[in-house]
Amino acid sequence: MNSGDYKYIWQASDWPRWRYDLAALAGPIAEVSRAQGLLMGCLADIGRPKRDQASLSALTEDVVKTSEIEGERLDVESVRSSIARRLGVDIGALAPMDRHVEGVVEMVLDATANCVAPVTRKRLSGWHAALFPTGYSGLVGGWRDDAGGPMQVVSGPICRRRVHFEAPPADRLEAEMGRYLEWLNGESEEPPLIKAGLAHVWFVTLHPFDDGNGRIVRAIGDLLLARADGSPQRFYSLSAQIQRERKAYYDVLERTQKATLDVTEWLAWFLDALRRAVDQAQHSLDTVLARARFWQRFAETPINARQVKLLNCLLDGFEGKLTTSKWAAIAKCSPDTALRDINELLAYGALRKSAAGGRSTSYELNEPPSA
Repeated sequence: MNSGDYKYIWQASDWPRWRYDLAALAGPIAEVSRAQGLLMGCLADIGRPKRDQASLSALTEDVVKTSEIEGERLDVESVRSSIARRLGVDIGALAPMDRHVEGVVEMVLDATANCVAPVTRKRLSGWHAALFPTGYSGLVGGWRDDAGGPMQVVSGPICRRRVHFEAPPADRLEAEMGRYLEWLNGESEEPPLIKAGLAHVWFVTLHPFDDGNGRIVRAIGDLLLARADGSPQRFYSLSAQIQRERKAYYDVLERTQKATLDVTEWLAWFLDALRRAVDQAQHSLDTVLARARFWQRFAETPINARQVKLLNCLLDGFEGKLTTSKWAAIAKCSPDTALRDINELLAYGALRKSAAGGRSTSYELNEPPSA
């Protein structure tokens, strides 16, 4: 893309005077509020331990998916263990600590648990440093300097990179980020959900760091949504929804960057994606409750770490058939050990043989009766 062919929104004479049609957005805002109310109503009836499990599930998905959007896959069990350790939620055996996982978790939890605290340059720099604990992103914590050329926002694999837009030059960042943070922390006339959407597109436009901008802007979104909800405890993941709709997300951002400062289309997409995220959380809540009932049922059963890991895989919705050989591969143990683990769980009543035919015996959860 030749930037000379386009006029980006940050080049507009009235930048950054955002405009939007609030009447057109009233319906989407109401839909999000309705979905949030239904979800919170369900959560209010299940008790604190299960709410903690629901929050753990949402935060785990948020951390995993915010990295996956950037093409980085984190180990789900390491993420869940890191969050559980910090929140004091009992999930049985904990996975070993991973330095990089810990950094992403630290950022997300700081954004949500400390949502009322101001977002300052120092805080953003701390998040950036947490994302890159080895310092491989160059000047960790500082604004980009464009030493390698203009900052371009891209997506796709390296061999098929697509340039969506170009960010403002680095010499404007000090003033631009100062204005952004003043607005972010100040009193605003915008409805809270609108402010979350504006904060997202504004930060994406500036792209102030050399790397990690996507994960940081989604953390800012989590912070503003936590403020809007009036609770630091998260039960839905916008990052996961963006990952599910990644192409549409980049497409609408690209159109927004090359249009006017009327961002009604972007805000409508943002609100619809947010509503779908809350709806998805409603479905995920059933999984969380099933997990909680399952582990409550086997709370006194001597289950080892390998068995916990594989049972959690099944509870999360294991794809395909779980055979002895797959168990051995996932648990990193011998086939004999895998078969012994399985036979113990069959005896406990945690597993049963699948009724599905096939060359190899497969296993599935022995579902407890519905509550």
